[in-house]
Amino acid sequence: MITHESLGNGFGASRRLKQLIGEGKIQLAGNRRLRIYGKLDCHSGKRLKKENRVFFQSEEEAIANGYRYCKNCWHRHKKKHE
Repeated sequence: MITHESLGNGFGASRRLKQLIGEGKIQLAGNRRLRIYGKLDCHSGKRLKKENRVFFQSEEEAIANGYRYCKNCWHRHKKKHE
């Protein structure tokens, strides 16, 4: 689990975040307070406060840290597989 704050501030943080996404080290984002996670393109996830945002490499990592799927992402995932 990587916290958004640990990436730093400003342009350097944005560059580092894009690098980690490109390397596949970040595939999911979560809310530290609510203990939920979802896909990076989820509209709910895009509204998270920086201090509450965490990143995961896999669903297994998120679940191991006690997080559950975001309701919006779960419904999208469920519709895809029906």
